[in-house]
Amino acid sequence: MERKQFGLGDIVEMKKQHPCGTNRWKIIRMGMDIRLKCQGCDHSVLIPRQKFEKSLKKVLVRAEEEQA
Repeated sequence: MERKQFGLGDIVEMKKQHPCGTNRWKIIRMGMDIRLKCQGCDHSVLIPRQKFEKSLKKVLVRAEEEQA
């Protein structure tokens, strides 16, 4: 199975919604853990990379596209 490609600053869609009702998250920190910021209510969460990769549905906006 191919690993999904994601990077710092990307907007991603997760499998489960945040309690505020949105499903869009921005990656604001990467390492062994991934810090995500909810695009609906600006709440941030820190989750292990392995759990993040399982929960990632798709990358909506890449950071490179946003700058261009």
